[in-house]
Amino acid sequence: MMRKKLNITEGIFPMPVLMVAAYNEDGSVNVMNAAWGTMQECGNVALVLSEGHKTVKDIKARGAFTVSIADAEHVVEADYFGVVSGNDTADKFKNSGLTASKAETVDAPVINEFPLCLECEFIEYQNNEYGCGVIGKVVNVTADEKVLVDGKIDMSLVNAIAFDPYTHGYYKVTERVGEAFKDGLALKK
Repeated sequence: MMRKKLNITEGIFPMPVLMVAAYNEDGSVNVMNAAWGTMQECGNVALVLSEGHKTVKDIKARGAFTVSIADAEHVVEADYFGVVSGNDTADKFKNSGLTASKAETVDAPVINEFPLCLECEFIEYQNNEYGCGVIGKVVNVTADEKVLVDGKIDMSLVNAIAFDPYTHGYYKVTERVGEAFKDGLALKK
């Protein structure tokens, strides 16, 4: 078996395509696309974002934000939120054609068209030699009823997209291929 050496890239595939939303100082909605995000520990989200982002300024000022999972149906809007800066385009969210509602538990917007949303309280901004980012505590999770089966989320219905840092593409994540913490037990001796 031959392996070929590739250029180093900043990422692991798949990377989630996260829509991070906060209110601007005037109460309008600001959204950015963040592929570098994950759960830091149970109940805490960690987003690798520099302080230059308008959204980071808004999160710090409001003390809250939401994280929505981008879906294939809205890949154009999701990408738009990544290529246009709120620092330069005041009507960024309005230009997308999407709609928002106020989150149930935090002072932040929920983007109605994205099917899964985490409502987060801002904990802190970290900046050290290993990176920078926003840390938040997830205090509520909501989902559009169209992605629920028997009251539980069905990720195949979310139609989530993932970012490919090697070729700069988006891919749908739609098919369940196994059972976590169960399938591997077949190899346990």
